[in-house]
Amino acid sequence: MNKLKVLVFGLPGSGKSTLAEELSKLLNGVWLNADEIRKEYNDWDFSMEGRIRQANRMKYLSDGIVKANKIAVADFVCPTEEARKHFNADFSIWMNTINEGRYEDTNRIFEIPSNYDYKVTEWLDNNAYKILTEINNV
Repeated sequence: MNKLKVLVFGLPGSGKSTLAEELSKLLNGVWLNADEIRKEYNDWDFSMEGRIRQANRMKYLSDGIVKANKIAVADFVCPTEEARKHFNADFSIWMNTINEGRYEDTNRIFEIPSNYDYKVTEWLDNNAYKILTEINNV
């Protein structure tokens, strides 16, 4: 499996990073964590402009990994339909495990997705392999 861009998205605290890290290992891919990317760029701006800049950055980095013939597994909130469409994932996983995240501003702008490939409704530690098996059967 080569040249695949996977998006793991959802509210903060939903288990995105935990799943994405494990999936990237199982897929022999490259994990892009939004918090680590923000730290690297020293950009903790959560205004709408800052969120768009971060989404573009995540897309750019993921596309570079795919161009290098690798699997990119990116995890970030990706709160709007427009952002998810722009990211243009080959496969998207919605972490729908919580009703509210820890940041009210993010809760307000998060749009329930109409398009996704797989939805996780319950997160249990170490169930990435089970999820990957289910995804293979989708």
